[in-house]
Amino acid sequence: MIKKIWDLYLKYKEPILYLVFGGFTTLINIVAYAVCKHLIGIDTIPSNAIAWVLGVAFAYVTNKIFVFESKTDTLSALLKECMSFVWCRLATGVMDMVIMYVTVDCLHWSDMIMKILSNVLVIVLNFVFSKLIIFAKKAESV
Repeated sequence: MIKKIWDLYLKYKEPILYLVFGGFTTLINIVAYAVCKHLIGIDTIPSNAIAWVLGVAFAYVTNKIFVFESKTDTLSALLKECMSFVWCRLATGVMDMVIMYVTVDCLHWSDMIMKILSNVLVIVLNFVFSKLIIFAKKAESV
């Protein structure tokens, strides 16, 4: 039984770890947003931007090290990978900003509910970008 569970874990290690660390990233994003917006009193978009920066920093480190186990052997490769990560996250970050602006500031829907729903869409798109673009395994040369 334990062997079967372990085999399943190994088979689906990447998506499992992505969901775990994605959950932590989402928690950081939502808590940072709530603190900025509701405790400090910063407006929706600046609060969302602060939450985004904190979430992206955490996500890059955890995705690189634990989820995709990316190895970069030069500073140039590291910078390229990091910039690719930031650009892809910026795309989903803009989408998140638009969703929050339209639904919260314009339509006056619940900011916390929309933050959570927006994060679900962002997580899915970020996994696709990370898997297919940022941390894509390079074909090993023979």
